[in-house]
Amino acid sequence: MPDNALEEMKPETNYSIDEAVAGLFISRKAFENILDLFASKRNLILQGPPGCGKSFIALRLAYALLRAKDKSRIETVQFHQSYSYEDFIQGFRPTDGGGFRRADGVFFRFCERARKDLDRDYVFVIDEINRGNLSKIFGEAMLLIESDKRSPEWSVSLTYGDSTSPKFYVPPNIHLLGMMNTADRSLAMVDYALRRRFAFSTLGPAFDQPTFSSHLESFEVPAGLIDHIKGRVGALNEAISKDTDLGARYLIGHSFFCPDRKLAGTHATWYARVIDSEIKPLLQEYWFDKKESQINDAVDALRFNALS
Repeated sequence: MPDNALEEMKPETNYSIDEAVAGLFISRKAFENILDLFASKRNLILQGPPGCGKSFIALRLAYALLRAKDKSRIETVQFHQSYSYEDFIQGFRPTDGGGFRRADGVFFRFCERARKDLDRDYVFVIDEINRGNLSKIFGEAMLLIESDKRSPEWSVSLTYGDSTSPKFYVPPNIHLLGMMNTADRSLAMVDYALRRRFAFSTLGPAFDQPTFSSHLESFEVPAGLIDHIKGRVGALNEAISKDTDLGARYLIGHSFFCPDRKLAGTHATWYARVIDSEIKPLLQEYWFDKKESQINDAVDALRFNALS
């Protein structure tokens, strides 16, 4: 194996707060407050409307908690309507021979790994945590993830275990980090039993953060267009916030307007593409009960004329 491959596998150590907040659209103090909450509660959910950088901040939080850019101590899953206890904890899976065997789920395996390394922290990330049937997925682990029940004395027998199976518990060095989109109207509220076990931190649009402007400037987006985005999307968000059927849970996040690669075409073309292919469909979903002309008026208010 070449030396550079070995270097890539070696986890970066001494990951600092300065590294964690670099490029983020929240202040250092806000990030430190979320990190302190995560470290003390051990279970945290980042919630907010679409496009507020929940996934991006979650990874930085994980690295900051571990004090290392060590992906070997991070596991990520995404919940969905078909996700089950068997996927998460333990269940029976078909074999090539036509029978069934008991197989451990991803969280069970992660706990086993962390239990052998109690001197270091581990982070388990759950994207779209409110999309799954949480009581069904967590099962007995609903009790065990409580921060004061992370010890062998709280171990329990699992549903698919037998008389020879060791009891299961969640080790104290595991931290759970969930992400939740508050604008998904098809989902029920998070199970109250799970809500009590997690701390919640709400992220919102960050158009007014200096780092938002500097990010667009790094892609040579002209100052006029940056001001236009901040002003027009800000006005739209104010209207959404005052809408009694929507409110702050449905605001439009800054990530829609944060390119991550060289822009194709002119900056005005890029902006128009974002409005037509991302923002307009989102507004059509939000205001499905309004006239199309009202939605078109809201979209037209976002248009940018480079000559104006």
